[in-house]
Amino acid sequence: MIDLKGKNALITGSSRGVGQQLAQALAKLGCNVIVHGRTKESCAKTLALIKDSGVKVYCVSGELSHEKQVNEVIRQVRELKIQVDILYNNAAVMTPYHTNYWDHNWDEWMLSMKVNVFAMYSLCRAFIPAMIETNFGRVINVTSGIMNEPELAPYGASKWAVNKLTDDLAFKLKNTNVRINMLDPGWLRTDLGGPNADHAVEDTLPGALAPALVENDGPNGKCFSSIDHELDVELFKKLLA
Repeated sequence: MIDLKGKNALITGSSRGVGQQLAQALAKLGCNVIVHGRTKESCAKTLALIKDSGVKVYCVSGELSHEKQVNEVIRQVRELKIQVDILYNNAAVMTPYHTNYWDHNWDEWMLSMKVNVFAMYSLCRAFIPAMIETNFGRVINVTSGIMNEPELAPYGASKWAVNKLTDDLAFKLKNTNVRINMLDPGWLRTDLGGPNADHAVEDTLPGALAPALVENDGPNGKCFSSIDHELDVELFKKLLA
């Protein structure tokens, strides 16, 4: 398990939910954190939660549903003049549930793909080449175990696209010290998952950290589960002590 002290992590969608949990946990492990939200104002709570963690904390903002704004987020990160060592592509949208699963329109399909796949690809393209050059990188693409739910077809299909793209990039990165993996956070009681989900968002830890802590020769193209995790809980407690 690697030491993350002094590393820099960009977490999309970290103004709340899983991203906010990750921001707090990574900061406790000594990792500098770049918080992202749709607006700077939306990041205020996360920033307040980690401001006394003894690490450097930054904020970038922008919608991920438009290419120009994704590029603006990338520009803001580059203006920080720091190396992105860890990239959590966590931000996602879920379009409305349609009982009649033939009712999904093209706007819903496009929104799902733009935020959940196109933006993820653009962020990988922006920061992975430098990771290869500096001989270190961890990229975690948040996916979903959703199955047999055509009522949420755009969301489900976009997450399968995330899996396929991650697999392909992992193949290209196999001879580098950049590891790219997926994270399934499970069905959570968040704005996305709704109030009837199986788990609280806090249940994603420590498992959600596992793909960021793999060794340079560790898993690549693997799907980690936040809930059924492989990270030792007692060791995690010691890391945060």
